[in-house]
Order: sequence, then C-alpha cells, then structure tokens
Amino acid sequence: MEQRELTELLCSLSKNEISVEQALLRIKQSPYEDIGFAKVDTHRGIRQGAGEVIYGEGKTAEQIIKIISTMQLSGQSRVLITRLDSEKAELIKAQTELEYHKAARIGITGGIKEPVYKGKILVATGGTSDIPVAEEAALTAEFLGSRVVRLYDVGVAGIHRLMNSLDEIMSAGVIIAVAGMEGALASVIGGLADCPVIAVPTSVGYGASFGGISALLAMLNSCASGVSVVNIDNGFGAGYQASMINRVRD
Repeated sequence: MEQRELTELLCSLSKNEISVEQALLRIKQSPYEDIGFAKVDTHRGIRQGAGEVIYGEGKTAEQIIKIISTMQLSGQSRVLITRLDSEKAELIKAQTELEYHKAARIGITGGIKEPVYKGKILVATGGTSDIPVAEEAALTAEFLGSRVVRLYDVGVAGIHRLMNSLDEIMSAGVIIAVAGMEGALASVIGGLADCPVIAVPTSVGYGASFGGISALLAMLNSCASGVSVVNIDNGFGAGYQASMINRVRD
C-alpha cells in the first residue's frame, strides 16, 4: 500500500466513512513491494502476526541485504533469516547489523525480544547430532516471542535421561521433539505430555535411515495422541508452529 492510499484510507476512517474492521481488512489485503528479483510481503505481520522470514539458501548475500532493507523501510525492524551460511553472514554483517548463530544457520537483525507469551516451549533432542535442527526451532520460537527451554541428548537409547526431566515435560505448553535414527523420541514424549507435541525428523542416521525418511515415517505412524509432524530437518517450521500455538493460547 502506497503512502497516498494509506493517507486516503485513514482519512476515510477519521470521517467514519468506513469502519475500523474495513480499514484493517484493506491494510491486510495490501500488496507487496516488488524489487525485481523478489516480491517482499510487507504486510504479512498484520495478516499473520509475524513478519516475512527470509530463506537464505539459494539467495546471494546482495539479494538478502536488499530484502532486509526493503523490510526495514516498511517498518519491520526485526528480520529472521534461515539457512544462512557463514560466508554470506559475513558479507551481510558488513552492510547491516546481524546476529549470526552458526550451528542453527540463522541470522537475526534487530535482536531477540523478551518473551511476550506465557506458555513455555520445550525443545528436546534425541542426540547431540540433532542440536542444529533443534536450535533452528528454538531460535525461531524465541524470535517470535516465546520462552524456550532446551532439553538436549535425551533419546530412547538412554531413556532414564528423559525421565529425569519429567517436570519440564509436564509443565510445557508445547513440546518440539527433534530426532533422527528411528525417531522414537516423539512417541515417548507424546505418551507423557498433556500438550501438543511437534515432531521433527532429522536426517541423522546410518544408511537405512534414508536421510530422515525412516524417522519421518515412524513419527507419522506414532501411536501417541497429540503428535504432529513437520518435514525432515524443518526446525523453523516447528518453532513457528509452536509459537503460533502459544500466541493463540494467550
């Protein structure tokens, strides 16, 4: 929405020619900013409660910098970039303020705000090798305003480690269970928790794990109620969904 259109809309609202609801709907339906190689959705935060996120893989550092600049000019002071490698991160840092988390391959401009939602999100992993995906989920949820507790390396091969954290599991508002191999962690947690469990299969495992497909199928066939599943290695999707659940509850 151009400045002229927005001014006219606000004038109509001030004259009671349209209602607040009608004005908000017009703003929500506003278009994007076309910058040639990308069409930046500048009003996504109004429609969905969170601004557009940049998927860094496949984009050049110059493209990412331009998208960030467009978002900032439209009023989005905080930007999340996923799947960002360290080489691009260094180039972006030279042009704009960027907080880079190497393990999760996440870049953040504008910082992580203090939690605004009451519910606690618990992020658990089967093993240490699952932590990069788990960190992508945890940082995404934190960026979106949720309080996150991390519970790493509590897989079923040593299930007593998980049982020592039952208080954390049973007090969580949402749980993200991240696991590769056979993906059993999600079913175990699903049988213990009274909250939604979001399962994230990872590509961790030997040959017959088929790059995470074995864990994906195991999680999809979980006999524990309340378990949903996102795509392989999709920590971002899990963190976003968990934060949405927190927001709706609030």
